[in-house]
Amino acid sequence: MQRERLQSFVNNGQKARPTFSPAEMERRQSALRHHMAAQNIDAALMTSYHNVNYYGDFLYCQFGRRYGLVIDHENTTSVSAGIDGGQPWRRTFGGNITYTDWQKDNYFHALRQLFGHARRIGIEFDHVSLELRDHLSAEFPEVEWVDIAGAAMQQRMIKSAEEIAHITEMARIADLGGAACIAAMGVGVPEHEVALHSTATMVREIARTWPDAELLDTWTWFQSGINTDGAHNPVTSRRIERGNILSLNCFPMVAGYYVALERTLFAETATDDHLRLWEVNCAVHDRGKELLVPGANCGEVARELNAIYADHGLLQYRSFGYGHSFGVLCHYYGREAGLELREDCETILEPGMVVSMEPMITVPEGLPGAGGYREHDILVITDANNVGNVNITAHPYGPENMIIRGK
Repeated sequence: MQRERLQSFVNNGQKARPTFSPAEMERRQSALRHHMAAQNIDAALMTSYHNVNYYGDFLYCQFGRRYGLVIDHENTTSVSAGIDGGQPWRRTFGGNITYTDWQKDNYFHALRQLFGHARRIGIEFDHVSLELRDHLSAEFPEVEWVDIAGAAMQQRMIKSAEEIAHITEMARIADLGGAACIAAMGVGVPEHEVALHSTATMVREIARTWPDAELLDTWTWFQSGINTDGAHNPVTSRRIERGNILSLNCFPMVAGYYVALERTLFAETATDDHLRLWEVNCAVHDRGKELLVPGANCGEVARELNAIYADHGLLQYRSFGYGHSFGVLCHYYGREAGLELREDCETILEPGMVVSMEPMITVPEGLPGAGGYREHDILVITDANNVGNVNITAHPYGPENMIIRGK
């Protein structure tokens, strides 16, 4: 029995309410087309979560299948698997073509309908696997494949006013998640119960704030004791003990955009050694926020903060970079490596960038003050009124606020 290689779900329902205005989405696609024209690129095939979402407002669920967004100089079309029905068409700012599982390589058959006579096509060299590159070369031997990932990342690094408003509202929701963590925690309470309460609080507020949004991927990591030694350690069923160092990490996700709130806490009491280390980390955090202004060099920011740790004999306990760009990303995709507060990044901060300040040190178990210390705020770089930045995180931090007494 012969089955069709493609399906049509166009007009299956009505287009979803977009995350951003048509003018904003057209601005993004036009910026990419401008780069394509300058580089003589006929079409671009975006395959990553972040670029498909950024340019198409569609966040796919991969589940072992291939997805894409083809942008030429006139049209934008998402390529999706039949298992998703009409949801990709409803979400995409543009058209959609759906391929089936009924014959091998139907994905490339779908691409052929969109590439037309294109002979120079941009792909994401930092995302396309060797297997996919080999398939593309075999299916389209006449095409020259060129990298477009770097240019797309540069465009994503400067946020529009709509993006900044979106991220700012999400930061407010992260603060609510942090307050929910504190309300739920107590000696004897398991980490997972604290995390569940925080996540539910954030999801409900997202649903209230964005009633037309898809509700997915919001999560919380709440860590205690030894579990605080890594920034990305999963939640466990470990119960909070008196005197434990704690770490709350709240991550609301809306339309592929994630924000973070991270705070160090203690359960009822903290030793003098813990307090000393915590106060140093807060001092680094405070100084770091002062440094995030237009014209600052990311590497120089990192080196100046290193000097503070070094003065206290703590530099060897620093865990990772001091911050990174925010936008279309999460812990699985989308990191904008061109904007990170690390010694090896020489990017100059510009108005419109959104970057975190999140210093962390981890003192190994068995040493005085053992544990992981981390604070995290999100700042919008701005030159308005010569302020330099706007901190959109409002949750308190430090020993005066985050030693949580028994209920």
